[in-house]
Amino acid sequence: MYLCTPCKIIMFLYNRVNKKELRERVKAETFKRTTLSFYRYVHIENPLMLRNELFAYWQSLNVLGRIYIAREGINAQLSVPDHNFKAFTDNLYENPLFKEVPLKFAIEDDNTSFFALIMKVKKKIVADGLKDDAFDTTNTGKRLEALEFHKMVDEPNTVVVDMRNNYESEVGRFKNAICPDVKNFRDELPKVLEILEDKRDKDILLYCTGGIRCEKASAWLKHNGYKNVFQLHGGIIQYVHQVKQHGLESKFIGKNFVFDERLSEKVTDDVLSKCHCCGEVCERQINCSYEPCHTLHIQCEKCSEERKGFCSDKCRDDYHKAVAVH
Repeated sequence: MYLCTPCKIIMFLYNRVNKKELRERVKAETFKRTTLSFYRYVHIENPLMLRNELFAYWQSLNVLGRIYIAREGINAQLSVPDHNFKAFTDNLYENPLFKEVPLKFAIEDDNTSFFALIMKVKKKIVADGLKDDAFDTTNTGKRLEALEFHKMVDEPNTVVVDMRNNYESEVGRFKNAICPDVKNFRDELPKVLEILEDKRDKDILLYCTGGIRCEKASAWLKHNGYKNVFQLHGGIIQYVHQVKQHGLESKFIGKNFVFDERLSEKVTDDVLSKCHCCGEVCERQINCSYEPCHTLHIQCEKCSEERKGFCSDKCRDDYHKAVAVH
């Protein structure tokens, strides 16, 4: 079968090694890695071309991670070998699209954040369920640096809103924050409007992991008539670094959920969640053993051993039915 040159190139711009081998490779590494993330809302004319260019170069540097690229911008979580870090940042900042883009560094880092380089072209870097022209995404709320947010979060006219999913806020959150009970950002936008309907005269402070969801959420609130909208610049990640640097007690308690192999980063010793099965205080998050479900849930060691990691009796029964059929 004939393949044009671009098609031949694209064939090799994906991982062709199984997950088990990739994990073993990373575990055998003798050098240090740095886990970081960045995002930027910027118009990308040809997301696929950019994706392939970045993949080829980052793969040559042994960069690992998960990156989404769309016409609206880029959302990247990465693990970069320390000896290639300068080459990575030099190349990144040479691109006008990413010039001076802020990098957020992991709160905890042990070389296990990623085991592969996965880069996908998406319709949006943050799925919001809205049409592209539904609102002006550039008309965002005022960005607050970590220390400004730290001071303002306790003021009487302030309402703090967690713009993350429920399984993220379950293990860690700002004290007294409103945490919408939703599983995705698409459902959160209308839910937040509902929750804040009687709080239009308040100062609305939004936060998320690194800031990317707050960019859209703050613009969405302003589009819907909210005037005093603020967002935590750099998200929880930058906040934790800054309060530690200044010797302040963190007002974010528990764990910061992250979308990589680590699942979370410890911020304080507070354990906020409970085992979904027995109700005991627990912060252990696992995916359901029944693959069609795979729901991330809180389950203590005892219940996990008894239930074999299934999140419910239904999943356990469905699994055994499927095994019996085969």
